[in-house]
Amino acid sequence: MQILAGVNSGGGLSYLVVAGGGSGGAYYYAGGGGAGGLKSSEIDGKFPFVIGTTYTVTVGAGGGATGTNGQKNDGSASAFSTITTSGGGGGGSWAFVNSDGNNGGSGGGSGSGGTTFIPGTGVSGQGFSGGTASTGASAGAGGGGGGATAVGGDGVTTTAGNGGAGYTTSISGSSVTYAVGGGGSSYSGTAGTPNGGTLGSAPTAGTTNRGNGGGGASHPPNNTSGAGGSGIVIIDAGITAASTTGSPSVSGTIYTFTGSGSITF
Repeated sequence: MQILAGVNSGGGLSYLVVAGGGSGGAYYYAGGGGAGGLKSSEIDGKFPFVIGTTYTVTVGAGGGATGTNGQKNDGSASAFSTITTSGGGGGGSWAFVNSDGNNGGSGGGSGSGGTTFIPGTGVSGQGFSGGTASTGASAGAGGGGGGATAVGGDGVTTTAGNGGAGYTTSISGSSVTYAVGGGGSSYSGTAGTPNGGTLGSAPTAGTTNRGNGGGGASHPPNNTSGAGGSGIVIIDAGITAASTTGSPSVSGTIYTFTGSGSITF
């Protein structure tokens, strides 16, 4: 059947839009970074695209790693046309103004030893809040970053909070979990999963092109936070695109963007 330019496609296309994750907090007993905001046609309904129209795709970067006292970096937004997701919030640190987690698509976990220990909040429909740190200074532990489907875990005494759970989908052609919160850190106890730090081990970055949050830093020499993972946009209209920019990978009618570009059907 011929589909004419300017005609609505009817049932619409499937999509996944994930923003970049936030970094963990730096320096001491820090919170994990919040996951990038996530929106999916499986949750929010298909997108009614129009043949012949060019749609812009933006893929957000993850928040960069930092070793500066109390510093944390938010992830950047991703978008497909009018569907936009917010970058994940950076995790809080210890005994600094920045002990609170940042707000974002999912919120960063708070750091231990500050005065308020407030985790960042998530954007409704995109992600959840971070976890709250335990409050003892050298015995403290950071909260986990929020994830796409769950709040980050709280720090309890010397056990750091785990990152909030992500969202699993097979839109790419195989089952993959996106937008997992970063684990908090602990100086003298147990790091939060998946990637929090301890005195003896450095935190790690959130997974690239998953929008995962970075792990919180523990203590020098492992005081540099884990970076947030970059985002991703996946589109499946059930038909071959007329043209694309940004070099997406293509599998049948599935277009996976790991960098910004555009698509026209």
